[in-house]
Amino acid sequence: MVIMIRILVVDDDESIREIVRIMLKDFEVIEASNGLEGIKLYEKIKPDIVLMDINMPIMDGVEATKQILNEDPNAIIIGLTAFARSRGKELLEAGAKGIIEKPFTRKSIKELIEPFIAKTIL
Repeated sequence: MVIMIRILVVDDDESIREIVRIMLKDFEVIEASNGLEGIKLYEKIKPDIVLMDINMPIMDGVEATKQILNEDPNAIIIGLTAFARSRGKELLEAGAKGIIEKPFTRKSIKELIEPFIAKTIL
């Protein structure tokens, strides 16, 4: 039996979402373009991991993280942001499990998500 890991990428930059989708081609990647859309998709599909940008229109990643974790305290949310130094702490305080700083590499993403994937599979 193959277990498909679902990763929700919430980022207003379409090119970032595309890069992540290509880098994580071994997983099912679902995309949202803002925090509000991310919350709705999270509720609908219950992904295994969320990669969350911070600065987005409509709803930022900090608020979206708080709302997702309010509904599902076990959600695994990892920040994916160019603002790690200035706003990364906010996302961690909201409940994110870690931060991946843009620009990122396939290796940096996989290293951070692999421990959570291992827990999901077990």
